[in-house]
Amino acid sequence: MLGLGKPKPVAEHEAEGDIERVYHEIKQTLRVTGVNLNFRTWAGYGQFLPAMWDAARPNAETRAFEEGADRLREQAARAAASLGRLNAASGLTLGKSQGYHIRAALDLYHYINPKLLLLTSAVRLALRGEPVGEGEGQAALRERIELGPPAAMHALEMESDPPHDKRLKALFRDIRRTLSLSSVNSDYRTLALWPDYLAAAWERLKPVTRGEQYARASDALREASRPLARSLPHPLPLDAKRVEELGEDADRILETTERFERLLPSLILNVALFSLDWRTSEELVRSPFPAETRRAANGGMR
Repeated sequence: MLGLGKPKPVAEHEAEGDIERVYHEIKQTLRVTGVNLNFRTWAGYGQFLPAMWDAARPNAETRAFEEGADRLREQAARAAASLGRLNAASGLTLGKSQGYHIRAALDLYHYINPKLLLLTSAVRLALRGEPVGEGEGQAALRERIELGPPAAMHALEMESDPPHDKRLKALFRDIRRTLSLSSVNSDYRTLALWPDYLAAAWERLKPVTRGEQYARASDALREASRPLARSLPHPLPLDAKRVEELGEDADRILETTERFERLLPSLILNVALFSLDWRTSEELVRSPFPAETRRAANGGMR
């Protein structure tokens, strides 16, 4: 355990059995090249992650889920634009290849983080006994999207935590302390592959995170996510009673889930602010990886 009552996150290379199966399905369904921290943390709670994922997957593969995440991404991009550019890369000497890979890594997280927030809000509502699936009955909402990460998506690669480099250790420590994190998110660990850029970007971002406008934008994203989760097309059959039947601590899992729902809106904003160094504000309101409708085996739509 990582401290009293805290589960040890399960890394992808450590996953076995049902967790390995779920990790594979997460990457296919959410169209991402790796498994993010919230799933790795939920995996530490025994049978919870497989039960949660099996309950959430019918929604996660729908057009409604994709479009809900698109709306959150657009809101975050417009909020970031109103906060102003960081211009963190302006004073750095970055090669063309470095710039390309940083931009591609940011596109990955700009795509997946709104989906993580929407799913986390849905799980939180279900654990609290609140309804999910109010969009049931609307056929267009149930349309399913193609599976699998886009070919152009950057690999979800990360610096180790704790890192070996002393400067990165200090930087990670400052990020955790400033943002009240128990673990450094995958996003920062990926950007740490280019430590000069992460150090410059964090120096510009840190004072922004203390502002009232930033706090309001983060809260607004969280509030926007919950009605979108409620309006998903399928019920989410997972409540505290079901968690207890699995032999897990429902209160502790709810606390963990609510912590991620508090942290993800700020992370989405931070990635959007980083991305403004590399993309226009109008580019950022659009999905980096638009999803096609899934085709049935006979060539029809599903």
